[in-house]
Amino acid sequence: MTTLTKDRIIEAAISVFNQDHSAPLQKVADRAGITRRTLHRYFKDREELVAICELEMEISCKKAMISAIKSSDDAFTRLKNILFAGVDCGAKYSFFYKLHQEEGYYHNANDKDCSDYDYIFQSFRSTIQQLQDKNVVNKSMTVKWIQHLHAGIINSSVNASSSGELDQKTIKDLAWQSFIKGISS
Repeated sequence: MTTLTKDRIIEAAISVFNQDHSAPLQKVADRAGITRRTLHRYFKDREELVAICELEMEISCKKAMISAIKSSDDAFTRLKNILFAGVDCGAKYSFFYKLHQEEGYYHNANDKDCSDYDYIFQSFRSTIQQLQDKNVVNKSMTVKWIQHLHAGIINSSVNASSSGELDQKTIKDLAWQSFIKGISS
């Protein structure tokens, strides 16, 4: 039971902090369906909870993103798989992305987590550039712009998923249509 409660707290924290990084711990406890006192049995403070959330996101999202990157030699298929991996990661991806984009975030290329993020971003960049060279993706768009659009589509997918109005397959299809139409030449 303790592992289930701890996992529920982590999932709730990722969801809450994705929406509002400065949200109070009470909001996390409410989302997890527990008391604040129970939350503190598992995590001594906010910093510890955020650190555990970061670790959880990095493990699961990095694995999914790297798998998507290695999924195909075809850049178009690879880009679609990268988007779908982000949608599957949901709030974890959104929070992971925000952390690495946050002002004041210390990026250390020698750190394993940062180097993995660099690998993911460089692979994304390479995929976009391949598609721009083939005139599939609009050449006037910067990779950074496309990366922000990609993160925004994933964030919209997270919001659509949490509303419960659409099933995951429909969300993925709409995310892909929106993304590819938004960046096509």
